[in-house]
Amino acid sequence: MHLFTARRSFLPALFLLTALGARAQEAESEADLIAKAKAIHERVITLDTHKDISSDLASEKAPSDPGEKERFLLRNDPTLEGPNQVDFPKMRAGGLDVAFFIVYVGQGKLNEEGFARAAQQAQDKFDAIHRMARRFPEHIGLARTPDDVERLHAAGKLVACIGIENGFAMGTDVSRIAEFHAMGARYMSIAHNGHSQLGDSHTPVEPLHGGLTDLGRSAIAELNRYGIMVDVSHSSKATMMEAVAASKAPVIASHSSVDGIFPHGRNLDDEQLRALAAKGGVIQTVAFKSYVKGDDARRNAIAALREKLDHPRRRSGEPISDSPEAVEKRRLFKEGVAAIEKAHPPANVSDFADHIDHAVEVIGIDHVAISSDFDGGGGVTGWNSAAETFNVTLELVRRSYSEEEIRKLWSGNTLRLWRDVEAVSRRLNKK
Repeated sequence: MHLFTARRSFLPALFLLTALGARAQEAESEADLIAKAKAIHERVITLDTHKDISSDLASEKAPSDPGEKERFLLRNDPTLEGPNQVDFPKMRAGGLDVAFFIVYVGQGKLNEEGFARAAQQAQDKFDAIHRMARRFPEHIGLARTPDDVERLHAAGKLVACIGIENGFAMGTDVSRIAEFHAMGARYMSIAHNGHSQLGDSHTPVEPLHGGLTDLGRSAIAELNRYGIMVDVSHSSKATMMEAVAASKAPVIASHSSVDGIFPHGRNLDDEQLRALAAKGGVIQTVAFKSYVKGDDARRNAIAALREKLDHPRRRSGEPISDSPEAVEKRRLFKEGVAAIEKAHPPANVSDFADHIDHAVEVIGIDHVAISSDFDGGGGVTGWNSAAETFNVTLELVRRSYSEEEIRKLWSGNTLRLWRDVEAVSRRLNKK
């Protein structure tokens, strides 16, 4: 055989072997990266600062009808893997160790009737969280201190903490804060959607008070005294900045992301981030898709597809038609949505991590943490339930965060701030 011919026939084989070797090395590197992330995920305490609940959580009053009872239990028995984004099996599967279970009350009228209704809603959710801990002590424990968190985790248990979303629950009586503390609440936000008696919300944009109210300042002083973290998520910028200035302890933004990546009324801009960090505070970046990435193009395309196919949303309780025309519409709609999702993918774990990166770049690793807002609208592709929690750690490892940095993001910073708030409380109570 001519030497040139032999070399020419050898070169493709050489290129093939080189390519195969590169792929094998890439696959091995990916396997190593996943193994590294798994080891880190096992060693750190993973803490999510915002998980919404139903007041029927762990209820013992299930309906008698077998079908209704099964659906009720799947929704409300946390030991069962049901439709909720967080339950005990999903927490175990994804390695989510700790969650703040949220006493949420919607914003109502700022009058005695509204305050009374909110107080009852809050009590119902406090009762639900305590009922869960009482009924399932072999699975989960209720933490009232950072030390409790670490002790329960070391014992192999899941950990529940309590946060209050919307100080509207307090009414006009700051002495309620002592009651909230006694029931285990360790953070409370100033507002939710709608202006509260404590301060303005991010929505509506038109302010009611112009920022923090005098009652809001009194509430913050009392929260400081009892060692309850002040939460500025959902607050207007003016309210948030004034709350940070008024608090003697560091504050949190328990479920907010950053305006520097995606402008949204619920996200903090760089000025707010710096003010938060200057007082030792922490932003718990939230994996809520509409705060993480714009979704207008996708939603508009799906709406146009529905109109084109004459395929409106099915009303609650409306039976599903099995006519050939309806079946064909559902098929075409499913195919169309798949094409739209491909063209306009919703927010994913990588998009979420962009918010973490930005916050770290602006204020440093010591002032950033993680939240989901699961079962309250939260979730992104790749972290859409507690079962997928590992994917966040994996993405952080891909971005070259160290184990110590990942520990800080997942729980170290939140627990450090919580201890700082406790220290302020002890100091104030010595005076």
